Amino acid sequence: MAITDWPIAERPREKLLSLGASRLSDAELLAIFLRTGTRGRSAIDIARNLLTTFSSLSDLLGADPARLRQAPGIGDAKTAQLLAAMELARRTLAEELSRGDALSSPRAVRDYLRLTLSGLQHEVFLAMFLDAQHRVIASEELFRGTLTQTSVYPREVVKRALHHNCAAIIFAHNHPSGVAEPSRADELLTQALRQSLSLIDVRILDHFIVTAGTVASFAERGLL
Repeated sequence: MAITDWPIAERPREKLLSLGASRLSDAELLAIFLRTGTRGRSAIDIARNLLTTFSSLSDLLGADPARLRQAPGIGDAKTAQLLAAMELARRTLAEELSRGDALSSPRAVRDYLRLTLSGLQHEVFLAMFLDAQHRVIASEELFRGTLTQTSVYPREVVKRALHHNCAAIIFAHNHPSGVAEPSRADELLTQALRQSLSLIDVRILDHFIVTAGTVASFAERGLL
């Protein structure tokens, strides 16, 4: 049954306008973004299938465009709509972090990293460069690797830190395997980066490992 055949009070768009976005399910919110269904499938049907196909909303919104297009009922237009929604959310979080102390907004930091890294099928090493008030100056993907590893060069990290004239850095990388536990190599890399950056008086505030369901903090685990 098409959504237009539903009772008005149950249609996602009308429900949102009358009750507020927080009262809608994930599938109903996605259906509003998707706008229309396909032959024999409503936007709600497509949204539910997406939520089943992807392990989480973060995984869905961070998914590679090619992977999105493979989902039934999702073509170029709907892929573009979902990617635009993700980018708006990421820019909103980036604005929040640029205005205030990143340490006082741990949720925003985690949400930003989850949206940026969680859906990738290869490892990416990212740095968030912060000023003396811990406001984000810039966020950059520094290195890109394979499914299981990324080569990170401390000398290049130091060069980028000097370029941004930052006072502190937050590092993050994803584990496409879904395992959020820091490896011994991750710990050794973080120690090497801390030693290199200390020479130019730049502090590492944290190093996060991002998966579809978890964002693990080195600082919280006493690894910094």
